[in-house]
Amino acid sequence: MTEALRRTPIHEAHVRLGGRIVPFAGWEMPVQYKGIVDEHVAVRTAAGLFDVCHMGELEMGGEHAASVVNYLVTNDVSRLGVGQALYTCCCNEQGVILDDLIVYRAADQRFLIVCNASNREKISTVFAKAAENHCEFKDLSDETALIALQGPKAFDVLALAGKDAASLVELKSFHFRDAVVANIKCTVARTGYTGEDGVEIFCAWKDAAALWDHLIELGGPLGLKPCGLGARDTLRLEARLSLYGNDIDETTNPIEAGLGWVVKMDKGDFVGRDAIEKIKASPLPRKIVGFEMVGRGIARHGYPLRDASGKEIGVCTSGSPGPTVGKSIGLGYLPTELSAVGTTFFVDCRGKNIEAVVVKTPFYKRK
Repeated sequence: MTEALRRTPIHEAHVRLGGRIVPFAGWEMPVQYKGIVDEHVAVRTAAGLFDVCHMGELEMGGEHAASVVNYLVTNDVSRLGVGQALYTCCCNEQGVILDDLIVYRAADQRFLIVCNASNREKISTVFAKAAENHCEFKDLSDETALIALQGPKAFDVLALAGKDAASLVELKSFHFRDAVVANIKCTVARTGYTGEDGVEIFCAWKDAAALWDHLIELGGPLGLKPCGLGARDTLRLEARLSLYGNDIDETTNPIEAGLGWVVKMDKGDFVGRDAIEKIKASPLPRKIVGFEMVGRGIARHGYPLRDASGKEIGVCTSGSPGPTVGKSIGLGYLPTELSAVGTTFFVDCRGKNIEAVVVKTPFYKRK
């Protein structure tokens, strides 16, 4: 028997706004409203609002919380000041990626960890087990809502949501603080998953629908639009941000996935350190690359990548038309010797081999 799909506290608003609802990671989520391209363009030129309440939020606190969290992730949490956040991987002893996370230091010995919806149970188990006899652990996912406000006019929208919200423009990237937004108590972080400036807003589950409605109303005249999973995917792909389950999973390590920059080998021991040290010391068999389609065709997740003789040499992990860059783009793993920018290969698009070329990423970078 399949488990019933869960709904976020904003579900009724999505239906009211004409969102097309699809199953995603155990949830009913909007994939689009008016259209993916329309929503993508709104985020690049004005602002977009995303329901990301399905994400997992875990809290670690107590005397040894900092040490435990730092041991579980690849990046160096010890360098975070209170009110700062970082992006990281959580690996197993084999050095493969269990999830990619954002870790927020809320106090000297209190951390909030945001994980992917599909990995909540897995990561919750890993962190709870590590906390035993060392620090406190709470899974706050069911009481914590998360809304992302993204785009060049994101802070113009916040400026209409009260004096405290207006002052959030002073937040630095990957910093966060408590704030009152549209009369609702929130924690606001200058983070996102679109390649644009903006914020991610945590609030109580019960307040999320009201906060969403307020921001939609305030932002409408500025061009803000509600956005679904479809635009979230095309935006993050143009910005070359990894998607768990596509570009990274339990068969990939951070080095081949282009995430070596979040692995701090000099911070001391962490889960997977020995395995990653061996990976770094040996020639890398494959690497993730960004590519553009040369011929007419759209690369999709799972499509084989082939050489000129037709031999399968890799796999496309993410692919779609890039509305801002005006090209069909993708990410995929290729043998390291074929990963240099300018290398051509073929994408097997449902039996047709379409030429593609390795390009520099990100595909899009905001000015």
